[in-house]
Amino acid sequence: MKFGKRLKKQVEESLPEWRDKFLAYKRLKRLVRLVPSSPPPRRRAAEAAFVRLLDGEVDRFNAFFLEQEEDFVIRHRELQEAVKKVVAGDREAAAEVRRVRREVVDLHGEMVLLLNYSAINYTGLAKILKKYDKRTGRLLRLPFIEKVLGQPFFATELISRLVHECEATMEAVFEAGGGRSGAGATPVAAAATEQGIFRNTVAALVTMGELRSGSSTYGHFSLPPMASPESDLLRCLQVADPVPI
Repeated sequence: MKFGKRLKKQVEESLPEWRDKFLAYKRLKRLVRLVPSSPPPRRRAAEAAFVRLLDGEVDRFNAFFLEQEEDFVIRHRELQEAVKKVVAGDREAAAEVRRVRREVVDLHGEMVLLLNYSAINYTGLAKILKKYDKRTGRLLRLPFIEKVLGQPFFATELISRLVHECEATMEAVFEAGGGRSGAGATPVAAAATEQGIFRNTVAALVTMGELRSGSSTYGHFSLPPMASPESDLLRCLQVADPVPI
């Protein structure tokens, strides 16, 4: 699948409030086409506009990513406290157990979406810069990507750690509640399939796997291959998706 179509599909399958936060890939492609093959003023103006838009996109990614990351850190901390009470407290408070389960699954799904947001926007930048270099004969991609590697939206270590911690939290809260599962599914995976975030999370995992897979197009600017998921939930999301995407 061409990247433009993949990005469009991913935007459509993301959370509604996130859809205007992704790379303006079409606009960047139009600017690349406008860069004339002949030198002087017009070419310099088009190239300057292209670089300005790229810089603006990176600033947008950083602002959105940091805002979401801060929100997730706060929600994760609050949920940890709520889970402790559920695990140690009154197991007959079914409504509270259900509420905490829902919030944990939603938080996990949204954090996976943010990891995917980082991956797909990085990939889009690398691809549009490749087109630019091919069109102009310049070598902008390497220095620009080196700069991107130090940007907040690309630094996903904290969110990745929170995802793993959230998975452990889910196991604890579902065991405490004695949740029931469908045939062959863990209580966590069964509950995830019942929530609206499930489809979005599946789409994000599939896209991340494709972007990070070592295919014939894998190269210096590609993301590293994604490690195989270890949790029952992620295995379920990746290989037992009951929702057609």
